[in-house]
Amino acid sequence: MRTHSLRTGMLLLLAGAMHFHANATELVYQAVNPSFGGYPANGQHLLAVASATNKHVDKGLGYSSLLDQSPLTQFNQTLERTVLSQLASAATSKLTGPDGKLLPGTFQTSNFTITVTDLGGGMLRITTVDKTTGASTSFEVSQ
Repeated sequence: MRTHSLRTGMLLLLAGAMHFHANATELVYQAVNPSFGGYPANGQHLLAVASATNKHVDKGLGYSSLLDQSPLTQFNQTLERTVLSQLASAATSKLTGPDGKLLPGTFQTSNFTITVTDLGGGMLRITTVDKTTGASTSFEVSQ
């Protein structure tokens, strides 16, 4: 009889537990980062955590090194890039035919020798040699 009442008690307990249903709520995303709509006071904390865990070493090639340069240095670098771009445009115009395609041949500037070689099958090799150092670079393009 005792096992029967124990079983009955367990069944009643189990039925009672099954009677209660789980209450669940909808999941709602809340941004933490203020850049994405989160609480604005989180910004300083997130920046401090990111700075503390940053293991990146700037080797002087990135954006921050540009900011560390004087305006004169920045201007000279921009001027140099502009002049080199104009020289490249002039060289390209001398190496292209009326149809806009590159023509095989050699073009000389005061500092560089540019050679366009036809490799066949529509492929060209362009080699640039620095006259002062002898350093050269080449690449291949398809016409």
